[in-house]
Amino acid sequence: MSGPAREVTAAAAFAGMRRAVPVVFKAACPDCRGRFELLANALRLAIGGSSRTTFYSFTCPGCGTAVRKPAGDRIVQLLSGAGVRTLRLHSTV
Repeated sequence: MSGPAREVTAAAAFAGMRRAVPVVFKAACPDCRGRFELLANALRLAIGGSSRTTFYSFTCPGCGTAVRKPAGDRIVQLLSGAGVRTLRLHSTV
């Protein structure tokens, strides 16, 4: 049987947790050919009904171009697992 409920402070609840290290992705711009690193919050992932409609996008920090690249299954797993904002596209058919 359980005893009376104990109050737990926020400090005690998070005492054993470590600080998360941000995930960094290497990317390149096809326009200016710049190479750079982006945090997860700089990327967007769109998952469609086919490989043609599944892609990730970002804005090049060098030239400001909106870049869109195809995302296969492995890229989808990596990006979504790292917390990249994801949009699921629905078919109208």
